[in-house]
Amino acid sequence: MVLTLVALVALAVLAAGGILARWVLLREPGDARMQAIARDIQEGAAAFLHRQYRTIAGVAGIVVVLLGGLLGWREALYFLLGALSSGVAGYIGMGVAVRCNVRTAWAARSGLGAALQVAVRGGAVTGLSVVGLALLGLAALLAWSGGDPAALLGFGFGGSLISIFARLGGGIYTKAADVGADLVGKLEEGIPEDDPRNPAVIADNVGDNVGDDAGMAADLFETYAVTAIAAMVLGHLLFPDQAAAVWYPLALAAVAALASLAGILAIAAPAGRIMNGVYRGVAVTLGLTAVGFYAVTRALPAGMPLSGVQLLAAALVGLGVTLALILSTDYFTSAAFAPVRSIAGASRTGHATNIITGLAVGMESTAPPVLIIALGMLAAYGVAQPFGLYGVGVAAVAMLSLAGLVVAMDALGPIADNASGIAQLSGEEAAIRAVTDPLDALGNTTKAITKGYAIGSAGLAAIVLFAAFTQRLDHLAGRPLTFSLGDPLVIAGLFLGGILPFLLASFSLKSVGRAAAAVVEEVRRQFRETAGLREGRVRPDYARAVDIVTRTALREMIVPGVLPVLAPVLVGFTLGPVALGGLLVGAIVTGIFLAIQMTNGGGAWDNAKKYIEEGNYGGKGTAAHAAAVTGDTVGDPCKDTAGPAINPMIKILNVVALLLAPALAAMFLRR
Repeated sequence: MVLTLVALVALAVLAAGGILARWVLLREPGDARMQAIARDIQEGAAAFLHRQYRTIAGVAGIVVVLLGGLLGWREALYFLLGALSSGVAGYIGMGVAVRCNVRTAWAARSGLGAALQVAVRGGAVTGLSVVGLALLGLAALLAWSGGDPAALLGFGFGGSLISIFARLGGGIYTKAADVGADLVGKLEEGIPEDDPRNPAVIADNVGDNVGDDAGMAADLFETYAVTAIAAMVLGHLLFPDQAAAVWYPLALAAVAALASLAGILAIAAPAGRIMNGVYRGVAVTLGLTAVGFYAVTRALPAGMPLSGVQLLAAALVGLGVTLALILSTDYFTSAAFAPVRSIAGASRTGHATNIITGLAVGMESTAPPVLIIALGMLAAYGVAQPFGLYGVGVAAVAMLSLAGLVVAMDALGPIADNASGIAQLSGEEAAIRAVTDPLDALGNTTKAITKGYAIGSAGLAAIVLFAAFTQRLDHLAGRPLTFSLGDPLVIAGLFLGGILPFLLASFSLKSVGRAAAAVVEEVRRQFRETAGLREGRVRPDYARAVDIVTRTALREMIVPGVLPVLAPVLVGFTLGPVALGGLLVGAIVTGIFLAIQMTNGGGAWDNAKKYIEEGNYGGKGTAAHAAAVTGDTVGDPCKDTAGPAINPMIKILNVVALLLAPALAAMFLRR
């Protein structure tokens, strides 16, 4: 009965996404010039996504065969369904986003409120698609599996594989195009951002969508699914006779999905700081979600070892962690606050001081989120005694249950960025730019906030996944398994896991550097060889730059994408499950710190540049602005490629470990 209701909610959410998509597509698509630019962006984004998923399909085919042979064909089928669901969510969301951008630019003629409404509803299609498809898949597969949530691990792994490649491929693409366009356009040719004379400008706009729309959709689809699966596995292992312990996390996610829809519709442009309109949607979502959690908890049957008060308290802790992470990330990445302004101020004394201050802000920004996660974990564990691990699982699910709203906020970013770019490229008057520019700045802030949320949720989700891994090993071995710091295998695993986020970040940054270098050479070539390009008399060859960055990004994503899949296999089958447990913990700890430092630091650099461009410290064309552009260029691959890619990496490590648990128990623990 409960699974049927969850599936119906999922269908309702998908239907709402379809209605919003239709509403967006019925808006005025702008004049002929705007539509021509938008078509270039649409075609480039579609071409990249098609080629990316064809590349991923080859890797996925190998994984399907291996899973079928080693773990069974049901796991292989579920893996395929998870991968397809994640891919479909990305296709739907990006397909609407690249049509919403031009409609947002045209709506700017009617003011900020109208443009924001179009952008938010366009982004909502991505968010609702992610939540609806994940909920529908989890409910259906749990029913088909006879209520055994461990069978759903393949579904989570499918979403995870898509996530790491979407994050890497989209991230390498977007930052290679962005950095390449900026280095030649702004610093060498002295032309503005989104100038139609820049051959990489369309590739840059395409990148916003494939990185921050399709990439984030895959990231949070995976986090949403694997967190729910891990919490259900914990419930099944801790309370084997209580079916409610398995379906309770899904029920929480279902009511929050409806609340997210209401919150999305509540977002509107207020008088004053535009971010306050987004906070209104967050407040509505949090309030309605809390009420929904209370109703679901009251409906639990008698006999649960934990009381309704304990479970509700754990769920509310998850909501509190979400709000605290949003506020913390906003503080460190918004130009309204001291950290970003300190970077802008440091730019007056040169490039080096901008970089030094940006690094310091990024490092400082790790402290509040980690404290929030630690306190939230301890609080959820404490209120759910004597089954604290389940309380942590409930808190993580509660936090991820807001994914519909959060992904909508993230997808707002590329839509707003593209709208600003289309307004610039089509030569719109200053009054239109006065609307699209603050909307673009809002999009930068919401993207930074959602990355902070994604990292925080990934950290809490990884803790739940690790708990599920250890509990499953205990269950399979028939005895408790000890992870002691006195065991050299655990220490070795900690060191091996701790280095993985740094290796992934290094591979990602080098990939962006190589791809950006190819873009720089192409842009320089066109300016050098195309007569009349600098003067604007000749249209650049946009397609050539799009093709170069597409081919390079897809080639560069393979090695770092395979790393988190192979690492637990190699360590698990050579050093054993104890060392593998150490690897998981090491990756979680260093991964959270590195990801937060890179994403918050990059977001702060970006908005420091925009703060100067608004006229502060001399504005555009000054030495301070040139230093801020350098900082933004350094921060871009950190916040949009390397940092976000760490999120799916630490979850893939844990999901693969969970899948390997039966084989590892048979090899090492049953002797």
